[in-house]
This record gives sequence, C-alpha cells and structure tokens, in this order.
Amino acid sequence: MTSVLERFKMNVVSAENGRDALDMLLKTKDIDIVLMDIMLPTMDGYETTRAIREISDFRDMPIIAVTAKAMKGDREKCIAAGASDYLSKPVDTEHLRSVLRLWLHR
Repeated sequence: MTSVLERFKMNVVSAENGRDALDMLLKTKDIDIVLMDIMLPTMDGYETTRAIREISDFRDMPIIAVTAKAMKGDREKCIAAGASDYLSKPVDTEHLRSVLRLWLHR
C-alpha cells in the first residue's frame, strides 16, 4: 500500500505495531490521516484507534481502518473503536483514492 500512496504523492510513515504508531503520531506533527491496519501486534488496530481518540489533539483526525477480516460486523466494530471509515483488503486503488480525498478535504 505504501507504493500506491507514494504514487498519489503522499509522504508515508509507517509503524510495525500499535504502540509504535502511537509514539510516531505523538512525535510527528504533520500527519494528516491514519490508515490503521486492524491486525497489528502488541496493540491491535482497535486498541490503537481508541488510544488515539483519547488524545485531544487527535480526536478529529481521520482514521481509516484497513482489514483483511471482511466479516459481518467488522465495519461497525471499527467505527465503534473510533475509526472514521473502513476499507477491506485487498484495497481497490481507486476506492482508496476516493476515501482519502473525502477525508483529507473535509
């Protein structure tokens, strides 16, 4: 997904797990949107999303949940954890672009 985002002329930073993602978000001030993989080690995407939402500076930051587990109820679970939107893998490039445009231009 990184190469697709870079083709969209986006600067990409990534983390290996939820705890690192939180640390990176706190240290990097110019992040405009988060693509949150739900299946992360240490802290999963649900827990990481909830933790991000607890930080006042990030309450309105768009968080797009991305998961390979496209099962019934997954979208609702992601939204309940604080995600702004939801994408299932494999992610369609044009759908990704439209979701990013929607949330980045609000």
